Amino acid sequence: MSADARLIYVTAPNRDEALKLARLLVGERLAACANVLDPITSVYWWDGKVNEEPEVALVLKTTEGQVAALTERLRAAHPYDCPCVVSLPITGGNPDFLAWIAAETAGG
Repeated sequence: MSADARLIYVTAPNRDEALKLARLLVGERLAACANVLDPITSVYWWDGKVNEEPEVALVLKTTEGQVAALTERLRAAHPYDCPCVVSLPITGGNPDFLAWIAAETAGG
């Protein structure tokens, strides 16, 4: 079961936007759960220069079967031109929690 579970890491410009995205994705059952981590500071290369901005991190729990649909939904709903959306495999953990992720993501 753990081989199918995924963490999706996303950044957002502020808490309100992160919560909006979290509610959308959990409400559409593309993610079982979302954690909003606020604040973070991001340092990144964009538009030919180093930028440093406050952001909010969003960690979503989903399944491998939902990653493509979740990513496309995020790309459509996110305010950034090129949003950070990264999928990381969950290689172990509480089997009951991992089963819950699968059950709550529309069959993943």
